[in-house]
Parts: sequence; C-alpha cells; structure tokens
Amino acid sequence: MGPSAGKDDTVTEPGHGFPSVATSVRWQMMGLVTATALLTYLDRLNLSIAGKFIQDEFSIPLKTMGWILSAFLLSYSLSQVPGGYLSDRFGPRRVLITAITWWSLLTAATALAPRLFTTRWFGVAWSFALVRFLIGIGEAPSSPAYTKIVANWMGHRRRGLGSSFNLLGIGLGGALTPVLITFIMQRWGWRMAFYSCGLLGIVVALAWYFWATDQPNQHPRVNQQELELIAYERTEDRGVRGRISVPWWQIFTNRSVIALVLGYFCQGFPIYFFHTWLFIYLVRVRGFSLTQGGFYGAIPYLAIALAAPLGGQFSDFAVRKFGKRLGQRLAVWVGMFSSAILLWEGAHAGNKVTAILLLAAAAGFNMFAAVTFWAACIDLGQQYSGSVAGLMNTFGNLGGFFSPIVTAYVASAFGWTAALTLAAFVTVGSGLCWLVVDGTRGIGNHND
Repeated sequence: MGPSAGKDDTVTEPGHGFPSVATSVRWQMMGLVTATALLTYLDRLNLSIAGKFIQDEFSIPLKTMGWILSAFLLSYSLSQVPGGYLSDRFGPRRVLITAITWWSLLTAATALAPRLFTTRWFGVAWSFALVRFLIGIGEAPSSPAYTKIVANWMGHRRRGLGSSFNLLGIGLGGALTPVLITFIMQRWGWRMAFYSCGLLGIVVALAWYFWATDQPNQHPRVNQQELELIAYERTEDRGVRGRISVPWWQIFTNRSVIALVLGYFCQGFPIYFFHTWLFIYLVRVRGFSLTQGGFYGAIPYLAIALAAPLGGQFSDFAVRKFGKRLGQRLAVWVGMFSSAILLWEGAHAGNKVTAILLLAAAAGFNMFAAVTFWAACIDLGQQYSGSVAGLMNTFGNLGGFFSPIVTAYVASAFGWTAALTLAAFVTVGSGLCWLVVDGTRGIGNHND
C-alpha cells in the first residue's frame, strides 16, 4: 500500500522516552485511492480498446467514433465542479461510494447500448454516446474526492507524494487495460469486457464503504502517533457540513487559480490522445498487430506509473529546497517541457518501436508534472480544495473533450504526425501558464 514503517513512522511517547510505531492507515488509504483511480481508467479506456471491434460490427466512421469517445469527457468535465462541491459538503467517502456504484452499473450497461430504446431515434452510435455521457457524470467526483482524501490524510509535507497516488492508479489502470480488455474480448467478446469492469467496480465501492473514513481521527485503526505524523488538524468537521459556503468569487478571480486551470486544460489535451486514440493509432497507423497493440499500448501507462510518484517526490523536494512558488514551477516545467520535446520526436520517428517508446516517455513526463497541479489545488483551495480541484479538472477534461475530436479532424486532413505535433505545442502552453501560478497566494490569502 505504501512505504513501510521506518524512521518517519516513529515518535517518542511523552513520559516514556522510547519510540512508538505509528500505524500505517494513511498508506492504506492512499492504496485505496490508487485502486479506485485504476478502476476509473479501466472503465474510461475500455471503449477505446473495444472501439475497433465496435466500429467494425456497427460500421461507425472514424469521426463519429471521435464524438463517442468525447461524450464521456463532455459530461465528466461539466460535472467536476458539482462533484468537488459535493466532496467538500458531504465528505469524499460518501461521494465516492455513490459515484463508483453509479458508473460501474452504467459501465456494465455499455454492453446493452445497441439494444437501448434510443437506437430507434438516434441510432446505435449515439446510444453508445449517451451511455458514455452518463458514465462521465458518475466518474466526475472521483478526482476532487481524492484531493480531499490527500489533504486530510497526508499532511502538508507530503502533498506532492500524496497527489501522485491518484496518477499512479491512472498509470497502472492504463497499463492493465489494453492487456486485460484485449484478453477478455478475444475470448468472450467485447460485451463481456464491460460486464467484468462493472462487477469489479461494485467490489471497490464496498471497500470504500467498509474500510475508509473521511478524517484520520474517525478511523478506528489510526493511533495517536500516526495523527502526529500527519500533523492532523481537524479543519473540516466543525459542525458546518451540509451548510458549507464556497467562496466562488475568490476562486474565480484568483490569478493563480485562473492560470492553474488554463494550464490543466493544456495538460489534458495531449494526455487524452493516449486515453482515446493510442490503441487505434498503433494498430492502424503504426502497423502493430492487435496483440502487439495491446502490449505496446500499455507502455505509456507503465511510464506514468513510474513517473507520477517520482514527480510527487521531486515536487516535495523542490518545494523544500526552493520554496513553494519556485519549487512547484520547476517541477511542472521539467515535466511539461520534456513531454513536449518527446511528443515531437515520437511523432516524427520513422521506426514504430522507437516512436511508441518516445511517446510513452512523453506521457510519463506529462504526469510527472500533473502531480504538482493537484498539490497546488490543496495549497490554493485550503479547506475548499475539493471545489478548486473540481474546477481545475473541469478545464483539464474540456481539453480532453476537444482532444479526440480535434485529433481526428487534424489527422484526417493533415495526417497523424501533424496531430501529434499540435499536441506538443499545447503541452508547451501548459508549462508557460505556470509563470503566473503561485501556491502561496491561495483563496484564503488577500495579498493576491
């Protein structure tokens, strides 16, 4: 689940003079965040893997498939702010249990999309789009809720590392999805892949119900030593839950928040190429076989799984070394500018294996930087971090919404090299936005 107890996990009991080992529930909570993020990307990417089979079976054109892939992102992005607000108001645990159950049932229902009554009016393609739109509503609260969990459970010294567990789950989910979904589809058909994902989601929802709590002091297995390590302060549960008033005007007018969300829009555009078109790109453009596409399609997500924790640790180190303002900027710049260069090189590489390795490294560095975006939501939002995270992720996924559509049109008109080159330039824009972001000037500070 996380690092084992060690030097940082011992404190001296008052009056005794000998160390007492802290419990490790915070790492188990981070493990649950990782598992849930893995599930979200399993459910998010399964259609991009099954897309080839669905296109062939129902004769769905390339551009129409782009709209189906983007239907999820439209509702997901538009539901982020409500999802973040609900996490602030009702607590992340309750919100996650409801959300996971919702999207898991609808994921299973994807297999039934061609037989929905809506096919009589809109056709098969838009029935798929409708189901994906509803799944996006269900998944929307997940990332803001993770941010609340990190804020409550990891303390201010490990916000970068804590934020990386969400992205670690994305990497693991992305790495497993092509292999797992391809395996299931080849043996039992694409419909069984969606049924399996839905069942797994119900299991994860039960884990949140029986194991998780919103606050460390609510968990029966957390001891006082662990609370001291977290430097826990009970800032949220003060008898006002259900009547929380989010200072939206301060959020919308804060320059750092504005730059943060614009930067995350630019971050979402390139990364969603991997979430939507990568498998089809590898098979139809680069000439990999179906099995090879599943294997090589996992490599960018392995890079994400490795790079996200490194990005979190580097971000925390840079903040300690250079201060929050410069340290966070350096972490983002290293990640985003490296990602842009690698995207460019991967797009123009002649050898298909070299190309996917370069593109995989680009995905990894993108998420190396993304960790700091999520840590900044806590710094800027403070007790309203869920709402700020929801706003940021709205823009990130609006960038993701446009990504498969714009990529399809640019690729159709100018080729896939041009589409990936465009993604590289947008990545540079994400890094440049951090010239304005300052994590010390949050909504609670009036000097912005």
